[in-house]
Amino acid sequence: MTAGADAFQLFGTRKTEVPPVRLSAGKLEVDVKDGNLRTVTYDRTEVLRAVSYLVRDRDWGTYAPSLSELKIDQGTDAFSVSYVASCHGPDETRLDIRVRISAEAGGPVIFDAEAFSDTGFETNRCGFCILHPIVGIAGEPVSVEHVDGAREDTRFPDLIEPWQPFKDMRAITHTVMPGVTAECRMEGDTFEMEDQRNWSDASYKTYVRPLALPWPYQLPAGEPVRQRIVLTITDGRPDLVTPAAAPSTDRIVTITPGTKSGTMPQIGLVITPEEADATLAAGDVLSAIGAQELLFHFDPNAGHGADAFRTFAALARPHAGTSTLEIALPCKRSPLAEAEEIAGWMQTAGFRPDAILISPSVDRQSTPPGSQWPECPPLEEVYAAARRAFPGIRLGGGMLSYFTELNRKRVPAKPLDFISHCTNPIVHAADDLSVMQTLEALPFITRSVRAIYGDKPYRIGPSTIPMRQNPYGSRTMDNPGGERIAMANTDPRHNARFAEAFALGYAASVLDAGLECLTLSALSGPFGLIAGNNEPSLAGGRRPLFHTVATLASLAGSPWRECVSSDPAAVMAFMATPAKAARQLVLVNITAMPQRLDLASFRLAGEPADGMVTLQPYATASLALAD
Repeated sequence: MTAGADAFQLFGTRKTEVPPVRLSAGKLEVDVKDGNLRTVTYDRTEVLRAVSYLVRDRDWGTYAPSLSELKIDQGTDAFSVSYVASCHGPDETRLDIRVRISAEAGGPVIFDAEAFSDTGFETNRCGFCILHPIVGIAGEPVSVEHVDGAREDTRFPDLIEPWQPFKDMRAITHTVMPGVTAECRMEGDTFEMEDQRNWSDASYKTYVRPLALPWPYQLPAGEPVRQRIVLTITDGRPDLVTPAAAPSTDRIVTITPGTKSGTMPQIGLVITPEEADATLAAGDVLSAIGAQELLFHFDPNAGHGADAFRTFAALARPHAGTSTLEIALPCKRSPLAEAEEIAGWMQTAGFRPDAILISPSVDRQSTPPGSQWPECPPLEEVYAAARRAFPGIRLGGGMLSYFTELNRKRVPAKPLDFISHCTNPIVHAADDLSVMQTLEALPFITRSVRAIYGDKPYRIGPSTIPMRQNPYGSRTMDNPGGERIAMANTDPRHNARFAEAFALGYAASVLDAGLECLTLSALSGPFGLIAGNNEPSLAGGRRPLFHTVATLASLAGSPWRECVSSDPAAVMAFMATPAKAARQLVLVNITAMPQRLDLASFRLAGEPADGMVTLQPYATASLALAD
């Protein structure tokens, strides 16, 4: 972050992340953050995204252990790290993990951890997670050594695998660059891999303890548990290989026109019964956004009843666009009886949406590998009931939760007029880098949906940084301190420029999917575009995200054209041609550093003449282009 940049404006909190410590051993470089390894590179090429020792609670929340006895030593061509991590669980239980990490030039990286508890400790997972990147890796060859010594030469999944692509793992080897391979060997337990793109994480995750085993489980008191990761990089290139150029201190990101094109999606806003009155009171702001779609959420299991439809009807009447009712059907009685009851409430209130999106409530909960599927009526019966109860209205299906659940329980497409799902960027990690990296996974998600459902009309959302519902545990995590917490139902960055950049990056990442509608927020509440009265620094104001959503709504239905960024992990862009305005070059900086851009490939309508532009941290821009 540049000097003078206000942390609150960027992140919605003045609690900044502690920067990682960069260590090196020859051509190997690693970032050490919170005692774990991030961004492991060799000769400036990413080898692994992370190697972490993680402890998860019974709701799959990740403990934030306290570190003591921390020692970091950077030698001439070697480094070492050691510490003790302590987790405090319920009922005064405690777990201590003694860690040592070391590497020498030309040798392996060794990450050794021994966990010990005097009290016993309940956990869903305790041990190592290894993250492989996805860009440049998906679909490429990989060799897997299993615990019985057998070796399997295969490929990383290209389309997203719903279940574990590799099980019973002892080691995994892939090509980093021509002539350079990396073997990651896992000791101390049985490991398996899941395709984390399911959750929009930009990684393949190899983790300890098969999911088919029971969880939560107990770490016995007084019994140490040791695991070790050994990363060995083999460089078989000739000695005459030219070393990579040193990174420039004045790095420039070049943006050029691409070849892909399409139509910008409609933009939606989600409205719950809890926020309906606040949304109605802010009708002028709702009109100013110009969203094309209102997505009304209705969940009888959350206490929603007939009264909700009176406010829904009042919101839908003046709305110039379309509306959809999203129903989490309880399925405690027959689907037809429940659907007809809801239809009766709607008719009495005079509420008639343009579409119904329906899903059994139980399908919002994840069914992990090895778990028993919960009781649920056949989806064909649910959809048939909806057709009878809501005649003449478009019918959508899919999942009210995330792509993960849609990929694992693929709904029958034939009875449906459109498919829908959500995503969430803080399922597994909530640091700034991990959240922005989830944008890399979105094109893989949309391409996987298209591979399953072809050209069926397709919607995404609501997809926000805060988590509205937790499919993987009993609850979302409260966040009264405004921290960066995985699975939290509020997130400070939603109030700041970070969320504005994330949303525009999200839209740019899914343009090629040909979406019918994209929903990125609500109007009010913790997922909203306007601040609440309990936020004195923002009271009565519009969050920065407002501007991104309003911009995208103004571009809905317009032709777009791809732009190619020389560093899409820093800057993303696309062109759009609104019906009654000049052609626009839309830009977003998804990093906490200023980015210098070369736009010489475009004819800008105004300054600067040389096409050089600086985009501040998490800034967005829309520049008019000359005809």
